[in-house]
Amino acid sequence: MARPKRGQPAGEARSVAGARSNGRPGPGELVLMASVARRHYLQGRSNVEIAQELGLSRFKVARLLDAALTTGIVRIEITSPAGVDVELSDRVQEAYGLRHCLVVDADDPPREALLPVLGRAAAELLSEIVEPNDVLGLVWARSVSALSAALTTLPPVPVVQLSGALMGADAVGWTDTGTELVRSVAQVSGGPAYCFYAPMIVGDAGTAAALRGQPDVARALEQGSRVTKAVVGVGRWGAGASTVYDALVPAERDRLSELGVCAEVAGILLDAEGNLVPSPLAERTLTVAPERLEDIDEVLAVAYGVAKAHAVRAALRSGLVNGLVTHRGLALALL
Repeated sequence: MARPKRGQPAGEARSVAGARSNGRPGPGELVLMASVARRHYLQGRSNVEIAQELGLSRFKVARLLDAALTTGIVRIEITSPAGVDVELSDRVQEAYGLRHCLVVDADDPPREALLPVLGRAAAELLSEIVEPNDVLGLVWARSVSALSAALTTLPPVPVVQLSGALMGADAVGWTDTGTELVRSVAQVSGGPAYCFYAPMIVGDAGTAAALRGQPDVARALEQGSRVTKAVVGVGRWGAGASTVYDALVPAERDRLSELGVCAEVAGILLDAEGNLVPSPLAERTLTVAPERLEDIDEVLAVAYGVAKAHAVRAALRSGLVNGLVTHRGLALALL
């Protein structure tokens, strides 16, 4: 056995001797790897602490920890809690530079089965990220209504309606408006509700301008400038996939399709690259301005359906949305 050189710790000499025979770790080196790994991963000791305990340099400790992973002495496994795909969540978050991403463990089931699952996940995330000094803004969507139905706790924050009402009656059985959504969430938070009774889309720009001057509408729009966190849906430009699309007459839908619209967020129209699509519809729409939505600290989209992948991708590229709750099938399509 090699003698320690003058000034060399005994542990360091022991580890070197164990690896000399054929370039692979000997049994002594393997035991030392396991000892270092146990102290670091199970007992939470730092490299410096381990080095002092075993008479090694901290650089040697770092090399032993790397070797423990390479040789398989240590295996790190990331497991997902029930219902959440943490690996896929992390991949989507990194790919699109999101503040938060939560992917539930579901492929592409029917909407009536998927929405309650997404709603619970989104409600849990919202309860986690909303703080007492926040102002919460909401835009009606089927997925946001599912969040509202599952929500059980929030700090006492103000809740603001960011767009006019769109009736949402479908096979899921909901009949909901933006106003009712805001009131429901405000009941959970215990904070004030800033809402207004007006449609998102009206017949002409003059009517929209007049409505913006109404006291309730003006008050809600003013509060909208204080919003720090918001929740929206993402619509695919097609029948049954966007409440805005469904609210228009066929000629308007076709004209906007010709302009390149493939998605809408809060009534804001986007092309496939996430660029805003200017159109006369904007003058007739009571909703948050694109530049205001972009300024909100965190805008969380709750999106579903593999067929919406191109629309959700456009929303994530637009800069209007920086958080996502979705399911595995759509997440894989986004990647």
